[in-house]
Amino acid sequence: EPTSYEQACTDAKWVAAMQSEIDALEANHTWTMVPLPTGHRAIGCKWIYKIKYQSDGSIERYKARLVAKGFTQREGIDYKETFAPVAKLVTVRCLLTVAAVRNWHLHQMDVQNAFLHGDLLEEVYMQPPPGFRRQGEKLVCRLHKSLYGLKQASRSWFQKFASSVANMGFQQSKADYSLFIKVDGASYTAILLYVDDMIITGNDEAAIHNLKHFLNSCFKIKDLGHLKYFL
Repeated sequence: EPTSYEQACTDAKWVAAMQSEIDALEANHTWTMVPLPTGHRAIGCKWIYKIKYQSDGSIERYKARLVAKGFTQREGIDYKETFAPVAKLVTVRCLLTVAAVRNWHLHQMDVQNAFLHGDLLEEVYMQPPPGFRRQGEKLVCRLHKSLYGLKQASRSWFQKFASSVANMGFQQSKADYSLFIKVDGASYTAILLYVDDMIITGNDEAAIHNLKHFLNSCFKIKDLGHLKYFL
């Protein structure tokens, strides 16, 4: 795996992986190219390279991820709040117990590239990715969506998820902010979010099916089927 952009550029497979990442970020409207306003500073970014393997050891794909240099962000300017709730272990145990006692099905889903879904409230500018600055151009990336490496990335994603499921009628538990519950007459559905993994359960399979369809319309979701392993 390359340790630098210059090294990655010597292999066409990594060049293609970087272009694929840029295409995905631009399709997600992650940034717009603008002149850097007076009085602002653009943070840096870097490429991280990883080879993904199949279970049999063969190469699945070459992954290039663009990461913001969040350690250069300034509190109160580039970010304010960073806290994001994480599901408590006791909540996981309680939800699994209730599902087992009431014979509810347990579903597991994974949000792919979860942090990239978060909307940025702050005015954050970033230098163009290495190798993607056009010759003579002095524009920077004005970030609209979160990126891995940003101080507020986790919080932005959680807020996006919470507001999305609230639109479907789910209420956030006061005992654990990562637990979301919807009661509609005799129908009961619960979602427990742990960063980008979630457990979904309840007594109404039709409601769960509709929930999965809704989540797929909001985010890029991988349905892992019935729960086998969590955390």
